Amino acid sequence: MGRLFLVALEAKIYSCKYCKTHLALCDDIVSKSFHCRHGKAYLFSKVANVTIGVKEDRMMMTGLHTVAGIFCVKCGSIVGWTYETAHEKNQKYKEGKSVLERFKLSGPDGSSYWVSHEAQIIRSEQEV
Repeated sequence: MGRLFLVALEAKIYSCKYCKTHLALCDDIVSKSFHCRHGKAYLFSKVANVTIGVKEDRMMMTGLHTVAGIFCVKCGSIVGWTYETAHEKNQKYKEGKSVLERFKLSGPDGSSYWVSHEAQIIRSEQEV
């Protein structure tokens, strides 16, 4: 398989919550107003230490996009997706950028993002 080389990022970083691999710099955030199935997600101009999955056309809230999943290069966890092609003219700014799901990251201060509805689901299952 070979030796795994990781890029060490300096400054305030977001990392994989499972293995702590550096994924992106705070300074590279383009937008914090994205959403995914687990809640918040951030659009980054560049990410590091990821592998890119298979491209697929996906209908999203903002129209049709060709996207590919991105995975942590160390542990293999899916951490978000990258925009290959935006089919709507007003969405072209997303091309070449990546979205990281906040739920899958540790923040610059080491904190993890927790989805509030998960606590409600666990509580309701315990009540049954």
